[in-house]
Amino acid sequence: MLDTRDAMLVFEPRRIVPWYAVPPGDLDLDLTEHDPSPVPELRAPVLPPSHDDWHTVPGRSLHLGDRGEVAFRPDAPELGGRVVLPWGPFDWLEEDEPVMSHPHDPFKRIDVLRSSRHVRVQVDGVTVAESHRPTMLVEAHLPVRWYLPRDDVRMDLLTASAHHTVCAYKGVASYFGAEGAPDVAWFYPDPLHDALPVKDLVCFWRPAVVLVDGVPVDTSMPGD
Repeated sequence: MLDTRDAMLVFEPRRIVPWYAVPPGDLDLDLTEHDPSPVPELRAPVLPPSHDDWHTVPGRSLHLGDRGEVAFRPDAPELGGRVVLPWGPFDWLEEDEPVMSHPHDPFKRIDVLRSSRHVRVQVDGVTVAESHRPTMLVEAHLPVRWYLPRDDVRMDLLTASAHHTVCAYKGVASYFGAEGAPDVAWFYPDPLHDALPVKDLVCFWRPAVVLVDGVPVDTSMPGD
């Protein structure tokens, strides 16, 4: 459907991740033009990820049969007529490497650092993990995450979850729940190369309380 060496990364206003914009001649699809879906008044500063068909710049919506919008052509002359492609309808490769979730943001990176800080995790007042050998994952625009060896986690208090999420930089995460706290922790069984040092380590988030050297740290996600 698409093979191009002339893609651009486009940050549409109010979206937190970029999309690819490609020359229409490199897109082998029979598309029809339509008016884009109107964007309602939103209280949140960013567009919800479930609405790829909402756009904050003028342009034309490009539909594929009854599947609806699979591309959008902004009126911006800087794009030279390129069309912007949402992620969902396609499988993506950069060179020969699969890309997950969204294109990589060139202004975002991951650092993974070994640490000897004291990390303690509580769920409903119960200590479920305590470690002096955490791994610190620093990711642009997100709180620092503390990944713990399983030997330092009360795995008997956790149960495997069917929930999964996808990160463009770390890969597919699997989850654990605790009593009264479903999906309170995650791990990467097969991480992408930037996150290989946290393979199978366990990271906790809300409603868990994570204390580093006795001080509670931020465990929120964007939009919380």
